Amino acid sequence: MQHWLAQNFHGSMDYMSRHGMKRARPAELVPGTLSVLTARMNYLPRDTAEDWQDVEWQRLRNPQEAVISVYARGRDYHKVLRQRLDTLAQQVDALLADALKPEGFEYRAFTDSAPVMEAELATRSGQGWRGKHTLVLNREAGSMFFLGEIFLNVALPASEPTSAHCGQCTACIDVCPTQAIIAPGLVDARRCISYLTIEHEGAIDEALRPLMGNHIYGCDDCQLICPWNKFAQTSTLPDFDVRRGLVGQDIAHLLAWREADFLTYTQGSPIRRIGHVRWLRNLAVAAGNALRLGDDAALRQGLHAHLTHNSAVVREHVQWALAQQTA
Repeated sequence: MQHWLAQNFHGSMDYMSRHGMKRARPAELVPGTLSVLTARMNYLPRDTAEDWQDVEWQRLRNPQEAVISVYARGRDYHKVLRQRLDTLAQQVDALLADALKPEGFEYRAFTDSAPVMEAELATRSGQGWRGKHTLVLNREAGSMFFLGEIFLNVALPASEPTSAHCGQCTACIDVCPTQAIIAPGLVDARRCISYLTIEHEGAIDEALRPLMGNHIYGCDDCQLICPWNKFAQTSTLPDFDVRRGLVGQDIAHLLAWREADFLTYTQGSPIRRIGHVRWLRNLAVAAGNALRLGDDAALRQGLHAHLTHNSAVVREHVQWALAQQTA
């Protein structure tokens, strides 16, 4: 992690370096921690087709369609997983109640919400191994799951890590549109489409825009290509069912959303965190990439509507997109 930070691969994600070595030392983050219980939760929607990877590739081949990462099409996972981790911790408390008197049971649950090295904890506890794209892979579930942790003041027997099973495969590295995976297990976030569309606030590097295709929130390419995801499992929860208005939509249609529309359709969704300005910026990039492949009156009309937007970032990306028609 320190080597990664030293090379500025975290881009503008200053929070990655803000807490020093607390990320690697759970007992410093939560004093009294003796064990970390890790969990994973599948997020593919309940009605996901068996050939879901092919379906997603088809979306990415349709330049007019705005593509949102699969994990973000339902309810905000932070809320869902945190609630279930709390329930699990209460059940652990009940099981250990007699053994822990008089010390008592204390815990804190996390899911992508604190300086916790989630993927590393998951691999060390046997949830899977780190793929070459850095995500955790499991032989029975691929990588289409969320991770969560419960820090406990109880010393539990440690589970064993699993061995890696990527072999010589480099599919995830080869497929990355922006070549953000610069070596096995090493990602330059500044080039990653997920970072650019979600974490990055300002203008997107012009050299990277044509490589982003029609991704408007996140990117699943390295997971779609992964052979292990043929074993990905669907969620049992309605929370991750696809929300109305977020999938199968034309870029032009989403460009017409006013901020009030954006807030309505993304209520309770992780997408809301990027705000309407970044949403329009991402759509403009996707629209420009579509216009480069062929003229589309609806796209041009949608872009023109934002030429006088209050945000300089939106205006600049809209102008760039319109210029792609003749590029």
